[in-house]
Amino acid sequence: MTHPQHGYTPRKDDLRRRLRRIEGQVKGIDKMVADDKYCIDILTQVSAVTKALQAVALGLLDDHLEHCVLDAAMAGGPEAEAKLHEASQAIARLVRS
Repeated sequence: MTHPQHGYTPRKDDLRRRLRRIEGQVKGIDKMVADDKYCIDILTQVSAVTKALQAVALGLLDDHLEHCVLDAAMAGGPEAEAKLHEASQAIARLVRS
């Protein structure tokens, strides 16, 4: 069974590396809490992880717009409307987070 190629597929290895790095940062924050580190130092690390996750999310959104949404828009019809609506909802979720 073949998997569909998504917009992020060509850079999946880089994306997975970034996610593993973020995972390591989160584990580091857990250790900081376990070791009773200073609150501000923990918050600084939480902020760094948040920014890293936002960068991943924005990259995925960009890939989605350039690949999935653009392809659907070129094809037209109900799928185009659905993809545009889906992208709009994803952007709204990112803005709220």
